[in-house]
Amino acid sequence: MGESRRHVPVLLDRCLELLGPAFDAARGATPVHVDATLGLGGHAAAVLEAYSDVELVGLDRDPHALAASRERLAPYADRVHLVHAVYDELPEVLAKLGISAVHGVLFDLGVSSMQLDEAARGFAYAQDAPLDMRMDPTRGVTAEEVVNTYPAGELARVLRVYGEEKFAGRIAGAIVREREKNRITSSALLAELVRDAIPAPARRTGGHPAKRTFQALRIEVNGELAALEAALPAALDALAPGGRVVVMSYQSLEDRIVKQEFARRARSSAPPDLPVELPGYGPTVRLLTRGAEQADEAEVAVNPRAAPARLRAVESLDPRAPGGAARVAMHQPGTRGRPGRHTAKDGGGGR
Repeated sequence: MGESRRHVPVLLDRCLELLGPAFDAARGATPVHVDATLGLGGHAAAVLEAYSDVELVGLDRDPHALAASRERLAPYADRVHLVHAVYDELPEVLAKLGISAVHGVLFDLGVSSMQLDEAARGFAYAQDAPLDMRMDPTRGVTAEEVVNTYPAGELARVLRVYGEEKFAGRIAGAIVREREKNRITSSALLAELVRDAIPAPARRTGGHPAKRTFQALRIEVNGELAALEAALPAALDALAPGGRVVVMSYQSLEDRIVKQEFARRARSSAPPDLPVELPGYGPTVRLLTRGAEQADEAEVAVNPRAAPARLRAVESLDPRAPGGAARVAMHQPGTRGRPGRHTAKDGGGGR
């Protein structure tokens, strides 16, 4: 319990501000909120405390996180469903629970505070540990297997694409040469190999030299981007009219996926040269944030892990209602084919 109490949820007040109207608009139905990345349950506990009628579905692939959250959320046990699952399994989870639509979904992406703080999990390059990096330690390949078995070209691809590492080829070469002598099993050894493979001038900027390599391996081990590409459309499709999805991402690859999917759904899908909007082709969501919002200096000072967070949010439109999706597109001159605008009362954050 102590660990979960010490955990400081990122952008908590803003998440509640964005999700709240969706719960209020449930129109007599029991509002259902999905925390797709439950972690230590900080955001979930705040939602349950603020909204006494909300039913929570909490997903996490990490059984240790689920156990901690189960303890933290015990006071609300009668309206909580906790499920050991990756967020791309959301449709199956909702079907098993008999839930046809949800009112709020929160994604807090990336590695959790608990996973970073447990040195034995191998996520942190600053601490020596076995090369594991699995968010679910009960299944899947480990970072050790990736490092020691991937061909040099495939290893370089992982580092270049998932870590945006411009010295990917040099690092992959150094890893292959080392593993020909001895199997690489230590996070400290890997971090040292990466540092030595990067030219000295490049090591002086951009933080720890191994940061991008460790990010790339973690994404590969956990299939994070593929899971997000499947989970985000599923979450949007599961929304009741007026429902909202809030996503916090911590690196550019995740944020790009979120930005593109939100933008795609916020614009018309009709041919651009038609004089009027066709029914059923209008936007299906409206953007609630202008660009990606970030934590302010005060929050970062209290919780440094909030610094890289990028928050985006959308609301599901009801195409059947007057002023719904098709009408929204028709009454925004000059915006067809682009994301719709919003006003301050829509919850825009100004970035």
